[in-house]
Amino acid sequence: MATVELLFSALPEHVRTARLVAAAVARRAGVDEAVLDEVRLAVGEACSRAVGLHASHGISTPVRVVLTEDEKKFSIEVADDAPRPAAVAAALSAAAGAASGAPRGEVVPEEGVLGGEDDMGLAVISGLVDDVEVTAGESGGLIRMSWPTTPAPEAA
Repeated sequence: MATVELLFSALPEHVRTARLVAAAVARRAGVDEAVLDEVRLAVGEACSRAVGLHASHGISTPVRVVLTEDEKKFSIEVADDAPRPAAVAAALSAAAGAASGAPRGEVVPEEGVLGGEDDMGLAVISGLVDDVEVTAGESGGLIRMSWPTTPAPEAA
């Protein structure tokens, strides 16, 4: 299992770099070429959300992105350090549960529970990614996304 970890200052200008790195690692991992735009968009949305949360909470720690190449899937985790009250953490868990069983493209969180930008960002991500998990708590939040991979053909 190969892993790439990216830490970046919570500044909007670094989101583009995270998207480019994610697309390059996804391509190398064997994610279908037709899905790479979805990977880029989902990572951009998750990273922008984390940057916004850091800015709104005055947090100076970096945003963390972990890209993992497994035998049959490629996973990305985007983590922030913004604390969430118990009610928001519960709403995010409910949204993640709904996302795993919701048809692609459905708005997952109940509108207004998380706040406008959180609602929209999570809805976009759940529309782009079939396998997504969102967790949050007092120490921060995590968005975990994954896509299937196609093994590279054996060289003769």
